Amino acid sequence: MRLDGVDALVAGGASGLGAATARALHGAGARVTIADIDERRGAALAQELGGSFAATDVTDAAQVEAAVTAAGAPRVCVCCAGIGWAERLNGRRGPHALDSFERVIRVNLVGSFNVLRLASAAMLANEPDAEGERGVCVLTASVAAYEGQIGQVAYAAAKGGIVGMTLPAARELASAGVRVAAIAPGLFDTPLLAGLPEQVRGELAQTIPFPPRLGRPEEYGALARHIAENPMLNGEVVRLDGALRMAPR
Repeated sequence: MRLDGVDALVAGGASGLGAATARALHGAGARVTIADIDERRGAALAQELGGSFAATDVTDAAQVEAAVTAAGAPRVCVCCAGIGWAERLNGRRGPHALDSFERVIRVNLVGSFNVLRLASAAMLANEPDAEGERGVCVLTASVAAYEGQIGQVAYAAAKGGIVGMTLPAARELASAGVRVAAIAPGLFDTPLLAGLPEQVRGELAQTIPFPPRLGRPEEYGALARHIAENPMLNGEVVRLDGALRMAPR
C-alpha cells in the first residue's frame, strides 16, 4: 500500500512504540491520528506531525469508535496500547489477584480487539486500491506470548491472545481486502522499561544475541510501516527481538 496521503490511526500513539510508529507513518506521507489516554503527550505529538489527537481508552467502545471517526477514512491502523504487569501465580501474598489479571487482559487483549474490530469495520467502506486492498491493521504482541517469564502469566496470556487472533482475523477479512498482522517485540527501550535501574537495563540488553542492546522504538515503527506497505504480509506475527529467547526469569 502506498502511504502517501492515506489516513492512519495509531492507538497508544502518544509515547514509546506508538509514537515512533506515528512518526514513521507520517514520514511516509500518511495523515496520522493519535489515540491515547495521555492527552498532553498525544496532543503535542499530533501538533508536531500536523495530525489530530483523540483522547481514547482502548477498552471503551464509544471512545475507540470516536477515534476511528476522527481518523477520517483510515487505511492503516496500528495498535500499540497496553500495560505491563508482573505478579506471580502464587507469591508471598498468596494467589495471583484476579482483578489485576482481568485488568491486564482487559487493556492488552480486549483493548486490541476493540481497536481491531472498529478500525477494520471502517476500512470495509474504503474503495479498494489497484490491488484490491482496503486497509491493514497491525497489532502489538510480545515475545512473552511464546516465552513468558515467571511473573508474566497475565501479560503472556494477553499477548498470546493477540497472537491467536491475528490469523483468524486475517482470514476473515481477506475477501474484503483488509490485512491483519502483528509484531512481537522483544526488549525495547520504552516507558515500560524506563523505570528500571541502568544496571538492570544493561543486563537485559546483554541477553539479546545481536544487536546486544535494547530495541529502539523507531525500529518497531519501521517494521510497522513496512507491514503497511508490503501487501504480502498478512496473517503473520513477526518477531522483532534480535534472536532473543526469554529465559524462565
